[in-house]
This record gives sequence, C-alpha cells and structure tokens, in this order.
Amino acid sequence: MNKLILSKLFTMKISRRDVLKASGATAGMALAPTFSQAQNIPSKNTFRLSLNLSTIMGQNLGFIKELEVASQAGFRSVEIWMPTLEKYLASGGTIVEAKKRIADLGLTIENAIGFAQWIVDDTTTRSKGIEQLKREMGILAELGCKRTAAPPMGATTEAGLNLKAAAERYRTILELGEQMNVIPQLEMWGHSKNLHRVADVLFVAAESGHAKARLLLDVFHIYKGGSSHESLHLVGENSIEIFHINDYVTSIKPDQIKDADRIYAGDGEAPIDKIVHALKPSAQPVVLSLELFNKQLYMQDPLLVAKTGLEKMKAVVKRVNAQYKV
Repeated sequence: MNKLILSKLFTMKISRRDVLKASGATAGMALAPTFSQAQNIPSKNTFRLSLNLSTIMGQNLGFIKELEVASQAGFRSVEIWMPTLEKYLASGGTIVEAKKRIADLGLTIENAIGFAQWIVDDTTTRSKGIEQLKREMGILAELGCKRTAAPPMGATTEAGLNLKAAAERYRTILELGEQMNVIPQLEMWGHSKNLHRVADVLFVAAESGHAKARLLLDVFHIYKGGSSHESLHLVGENSIEIFHINDYVTSIKPDQIKDADRIYAGDGEAPIDKIVHALKPSAQPVVLSLELFNKQLYMQDPLLVAKTGLEKMKAVVKRVNAQYKV
C-alpha cells in the first residue's frame, strides 16, 4: 500500500543580527526562533523535529515499542499510523494505557496517517470513508492527537477527478474535524493521477473556503509529482503545520522512483535547504517529520535508524539557519 506525503517553507526576511543558533536546541523543540520583521520581537519556534513511525515500521516493533524507540532516540514529536494503532487496540491495548505511556515518554502525537476514502466520486464508498474517518478521529481525539492526514486515497490510479468537487469534499471533512477537534491535513501524493502537484492541493484547499484548511507536503512527493520547489513560495504562511522530510537521488527519475527509494534528509540531491527555507513558520512551529520506507533501514537496529535520522535533520536545519542567516 502506498503511504506518502510533504512541505512548508520560510520566506520571511529577518534582522541581520544573528540571534539564535540551532546547535544548542533540543530535538523536540524548534531549532531557531526567528524575528518578526514588523515588530522585531521573537516569534514562536520555527521548526519542531518529528519521527514519522513509518521510518521504523519495517522492524515490526508494534505501537508502544515504536514510541519507546522514538523517545529514546531523542524525538519529542511523532506521527503515528492508524493501522498500527488499531492493531494495538485489537490485541487488547487501550487508549488510556497508550496515553499514559505517551506522557511518560515525553512525546507529542503530532499527526496520524490514515487512508479513509473521503475524496472518491462513488457516493457509497465516500460515505463509508467519511464514517471511517469519523471513527478514527474519535480515537485520535481521545489519544490527544489533533491532526490526521487526508490523502487522495481511492482517487489515485485514474485521472479525471473534479477538483471543485474535491474541494467540497475536503470542506466536509474539515467541518467534521472541527467538531471533533482533529483537523485533516490535505496530503499531496506524487503518484496520484489527481492530487500530485502543489498546484492541485493549493486549489483544493483554497476552494474549500475553510479557515482550517492545511496542506501536507513532502520532499519526495514534490519530486515524484513533478512540481518545482520554486512554487513553494506560493504556499501561504501558516498553510503547513506538518511537512514530511526525506531525500532522493536524481538518477532515479520521477516516474520510476518508489517510496522505498527515500533516504535520510541531506543524503541525496533534493534542493532540501531551499525547501526547508521556503517554509514559513510563524504563529506556531512547522513540524518537520522524517518519513522513510527504506527497506535497507528496516534491516537495521531501529534505535540507530531513529538516532541517525534525527542527527541528519538537525544538520539540515542548522545549515539552513546559517546559510539564510535565520
């Protein structure tokens, strides 16, 4: 099953006083506060580093053990997967127990990855997808997670989706999410025949006419779907709360590259510094979440994978801060 997503960037000009450096920041906190050009006062933190648990799911650790590894590696934020959570609940685990363990580990659940078919044309399938999403949102709200991914599941292999209809459907689940306090993040999938470009999700989010609309972009999917990173300045401030970070090599062309080809952030040829710089955190940090599906990494110790991923993410943000005088 393809599971993907990513992107948000920082274009605001800042005072030339070199105020803050990422080197002393902790993993779960923002790495470099920025200054408001208008008020010249510190804003909230710029980036928060997170582990999407896809990165270590190949080791088959189970829900609680994945959380423990993330915490031990130094992460304070994670993205969970609904199938893994539901497997934990089906095997006798409870939300109360999970919530206590999450608190004990010092973690925040930033987002959940699910695959409800909320966007499809078929009315029956779409109704079932919305019911699935409602059920999942109920679980997530109880767990304390305030976001969930909303990818174009079920509307990926065949082109022709009416984007105005997609916008109306996105508004429907936004209204549901507002009621349940779990906001769906519109995800772009580079392999989708419909929502595969930044322009596609920008249109759907804007056309939804809802204040809570947010985009979930991904370094890999920007490349896979054929968008230019130069278009990211059009993504408005506060439009992205979660951004999936990873890397790739350009010797594998967009039409051939697969999820399993994703590599650690900074290890490939993506214009990753420019992408991260283009995200515009302001009122709250942008969560940079490492999302990999690399089979070679799945054969390694999960703690080593998580620790390595965190260090490479820190290096990217530190380099961006230095390069752009953040």
